[in-house]
Amino acid sequence: MTLEANIRVSEIFGPTIQGEGALIGHPTVFVRTGGCDYRCSWCDTLHAVDSAYRHDWKPMSAEAIMAEVERLTGGKPLVVSLSGGNPAIQPLGDLIDLGHSKGYSFALETQGSLAQHWFADVDVLTLSPKPPSSGMTTDWQALSECMTAAGLPDKIALKVVVFDDVDYAYAQEVAARYPSLPVFLQPGNHTPPHPDGETAAPDMEGIMARMRWLIDKVAADRWFEATVLPQLHVLIWGNLRGV
Repeated sequence: MTLEANIRVSEIFGPTIQGEGALIGHPTVFVRTGGCDYRCSWCDTLHAVDSAYRHDWKPMSAEAIMAEVERLTGGKPLVVSLSGGNPAIQPLGDLIDLGHSKGYSFALETQGSLAQHWFADVDVLTLSPKPPSSGMTTDWQALSECMTAAGLPDKIALKVVVFDDVDYAYAQEVAARYPSLPVFLQPGNHTPPHPDGETAAPDMEGIMARMRWLIDKVAADRWFEATVLPQLHVLIWGNLRGV
């Protein structure tokens, strides 16, 4: 087998818990890749997105990444979350194959801007198209191609960040386009970037106000198919990196 190129890694950390979406609360090790094809206005992981931090990203082979994952977990398999940035721009097929051979499972979150053949091998695929507040425009064809590449729909979930009424209407549009998929709604976490690449302390009051507003909107609209969840890790640790 010809091995794929090295993967640009921003950080590997854990075990901790998955803080959002379909696997919230599950023990997880994170492999956060470097680089992204989006520049969302409220991005909370600029250290893994902006090319200004590219010198901090380490090129690693699938074997080296799995060795670090096994060290962190003591060799006991759990869920490996592939995040970013946009992990879909990285060659992750060999890593997933290697991890599966060792008993690990893989969850991937991406905005759905680029489909990869190895999506079919991911155990849980979270597609998180970005709402209008991000400043990005959704390519609906690309999003659908990601679903097709993943194969079985029962391993796909949708997650939409919501800051305001416009974002909420967008989330409803996403759900209407793909009515068979579970939808997770998440109140937005907007914090200014820090000069050292970290992020400032989150506006917890604002986040919880948006959470209450979002719950009330969903209840009033009888949108009972949607699941409303906060970013649990932000509530516990704020915007601290590596947790």
